[in-house]
Amino acid sequence: MPLHKFPPRVWEALKMKQGIYTRLPGHYLRSLQESRPPAAVHWKPLGVNSHVNPKTGHRERVQDVPIPAYYPPESQSGMWGGEGWIVGYRYANNDKLSNRLKKVWKPQLFNRELYSEILDHKFKITVTARTLDLVDAAYGLDFYILRTPQEDLNSKLGMDLKRAMLLRLARKDTELYPENPAKRETVFNKYKEFVIPAEEAEWVGLSLEEAVEKQRLLEKEDPEPLFKAFVQELVQELTAQKLSEPEIVEKKH
Repeated sequence: MPLHKFPPRVWEALKMKQGIYTRLPGHYLRSLQESRPPAAVHWKPLGVNSHVNPKTGHRERVQDVPIPAYYPPESQSGMWGGEGWIVGYRYANNDKLSNRLKKVWKPQLFNRELYSEILDHKFKITVTARTLDLVDAAYGLDFYILRTPQEDLNSKLGMDLKRAMLLRLARKDTELYPENPAKRETVFNKYKEFVIPAEEAEWVGLSLEEAVEKQRLLEKEDPEPLFKAFVQELVQELTAQKLSEPEIVEKKH
């Protein structure tokens, strides 16, 4: 007899079909289902199932095996460009006949100030050399964050910045360059390809727990004071009583 009614591997899917999870916006639920594997960072995919050995001339089977990476919690408060910790082994004294020793390869981190044109603010962010190269290749922090999918960005800070940028673009916030409307319009036109409705931008980058809490607050109704209900009921009773009483009409002589 099975220990559980449903196997544990489907618990997460079943949870999304009941309760408050079913009332989450459709575009947010679709974003959870459309997740894809992140781009290769620590390994180079071959893209083929086999290749010809140049020494023997025989065709050999090859496999694209990604190197697993560990992303520590501090990676979410910075922007590491998809890099993480790689756990492996090395030989002691570079001698293959000696014992293997466990080793962790960590990316080199830098604290840099990056400027956002949409938010008009400088952010001090912990980044890697790869992040700086990607920002330069995208011609700015705003383009890098807006064009990079969530799986490749792999940063809570990055997704929070993306949500703030999308909200400012969707609402055409007048707080951006308030003394220079022409520059504000230029910035909005520069990034107009990324504009989405504000109702969708509010949910971009939220974790499932944050989305559930947001939905709960939207559905929460403040309790109505009892005295208001009693006053409204008394008014209705007095109105009904007045209508039920006969109206005395005096005759004019």
